[in-house]
Amino acid sequence: MPSVTVNRVESAGDRAAALEVIKQVFCVEKNWISTVQNQIPDELSGNKEVSWFLASINGRPAGVLRLLYDPSFDIPEEYDVKFMPGISVEKLKSAGKYVEIGRFMILEEFRKNPRIAIRLMRSATAEVIERDYTHFITDVFEGEKHSPLNFHTRVLGFEVVGKHLFGELNCSSTRIILTLDILKIYSQIKDSRSRIYHELTDGFKGILEHKATMAPSGISRRLRELSGLQPKV
Repeated sequence: MPSVTVNRVESAGDRAAALEVIKQVFCVEKNWISTVQNQIPDELSGNKEVSWFLASINGRPAGVLRLLYDPSFDIPEEYDVKFMPGISVEKLKSAGKYVEIGRFMILEEFRKNPRIAIRLMRSATAEVIERDYTHFITDVFEGEKHSPLNFHTRVLGFEVVGKHLFGELNCSSTRIILTLDILKIYSQIKDSRSRIYHELTDGFKGILEHKATMAPSGISRRLRELSGLQPKV
C-alpha cells in the first residue's frame, strides 16, 4: 500500500513542493490563477494566521491544503452571496471560532486515492482543535469536473449555507459555501466502525478526549454539551 504522509509546510523544500502542486493544478490544469508567486508566504514558521499542509505519496508531493484562521466575514458586495433560508453572517459568526479551508487540491494522478484528502483533513483538524477553533468554512465549485462537493458533504459532513457566483479564482462555476461544526460531527461519528471515519479521527481523537477533561470553557464545554458529560467540578 502506498505510504501517505502529511507535513506542515515550514521548510523551503516543502514550500517549493507545495507551490509546484498549486502550479500543476490551479495554473496548468484549471487555469484558475496565472501565477503561484504569492500563494504561500516566504516564511511560515511561527505564523499564527495561516497554515499550509503538504501530502506526499512515497515521498512524492501529491496534495496541499491551506488553513486561514479567523477569516473575515466582511464579504465583498461584488461576490453577490446568497445565504440559505435561516442563515446569516451574524448567525455564522455567533456559532463558534472559524478556520477557512482553502487551496485544497490533489494532483490528478493521485485523485483516486481518498486517503490523501483524509490525511490532509486529519492533520488540519488536529491543529484546529488544538488551537480551540470549532468550525470550518470553505468554498467549493458546483458542477466543476473535480469538485469535492460530494466528498465534503457526504463523507466529511459539511453543510451548505450559501452560494455566490464570483470570487478570487478565474472560474465561472457557482461557489457553494460550506461549514462544518467539528465537534458536532465528531460526536456523531466517534463510535462509527467506518474505516474512513476511523482514519479521519485517529489523529485528533486524543486531543478532544484530553480537552473534554479540562475546565468547562470554550471547546471543552461544547464537547460536554454534545456528549452529555457532566461539567468538571
